[in-house]
Amino acid sequence: MNSTSARRLGIALIVLISIGYTIIPLVASLVTASMSINARLLAVLTAFYLPHILHVRQAFTGTRSRWLPATLTVQVVAAYLPEVIGFPNWSAGTAPLLAGPVLLLLPLRWGGVMVMTMAAVEFWWLYGIWHDVTGSFFYSLTIVITGAMFYVVVRLVRVTAELEQARAGLAEAAVLKERLRISRDLHDGLGHSLTAIVLKGDLATRLMDRDLPTAKTEVGALVQVAREAAQEVRQVARGYRRMTLADEVHRAAALLESSGIGCQVNLAQITVSREPDEALAWAVREGVTNILRHSRATTCSITTSNRAGRAHLEIVNNGLPPDDAQTATAGDGPGGAQTLTGGLVGLVERAAQAGGTVEAGRTSEGGFRLTMEVPT
Repeated sequence: MNSTSARRLGIALIVLISIGYTIIPLVASLVTASMSINARLLAVLTAFYLPHILHVRQAFTGTRSRWLPATLTVQVVAAYLPEVIGFPNWSAGTAPLLAGPVLLLLPLRWGGVMVMTMAAVEFWWLYGIWHDVTGSFFYSLTIVITGAMFYVVVRLVRVTAELEQARAGLAEAAVLKERLRISRDLHDGLGHSLTAIVLKGDLATRLMDRDLPTAKTEVGALVQVAREAAQEVRQVARGYRRMTLADEVHRAAALLESSGIGCQVNLAQITVSREPDEALAWAVREGVTNILRHSRATTCSITTSNRAGRAHLEIVNNGLPPDDAQTATAGDGPGGAQTLTGGLVGLVERAAQAGGTVEAGRTSEGGFRLTMEVPT
């Protein structure tokens, strides 16, 4: 049931209850009073129901009018005044309806006290007329029951509306999360592939005049990288992307070597679950892409180790660090992500999702170190 249907059902139920209680004072008035008195009582009944409708509407929308004290006072007077001036059964139909707005529009603690007071006054008044304990008790109990019914109906309608808004918010958040995933994966994946294409294209151009066979080999490798990039785009869009640390390290080493950067790989025998393994693979890709784009490195090392049940990855190069990253540390919280820029922000997010941490900064020898640690 959506919020609109729940609201309509709640309004219909309250209208039926209100009409049912209206019959009591009307019948009592028509039987015992003259035409002129009935006209005045009808005016009083109108004065009761106009604020009653206004109060129910405010309760459904969760708003409070600045005129609430005045309108509630008018409803209270209209509920009890005819009782005081000689119509003993009047409040039997109006007091239960008054209990609803009292519970809904006043703080629940004070509203509950007032409703219980109304029930006690009704019992005392009816007992003085009927001299019947049982009848007076059950009649006064209708005030509490009707007020509670109003409160529950309105609260259910409002909770239904809040749940519908929450579902819409969750759906919007899911869409935003998917957009961020696609944006991050495209940035990290295509950035690496395009860098490789540029490097191989430059190398093929330089070799075209003096070493045509090698140049053709590089052009073939460039075409293969472009095909892989197109495949990666399709995988990212469909959410089927799967990376492993071992495969990414192999590709990174080959790309670094083809770019004239010596690469040393030392991978420990570590069994890592899927999400941490993908986070480490992305770290290798982002680290190598930054080396190729921003540094003048001649050597690079990629090392993994097991530290107290956590997989530790370290990528170190001897070139200058990226211009936009000095020294930064990032953990599970958002603060770390604010100190990193570019693709390193994506690494922080991936590491946090896997329960790990990322550190990036200059080395004492003038190089750059990127580390990621995730649970195995």
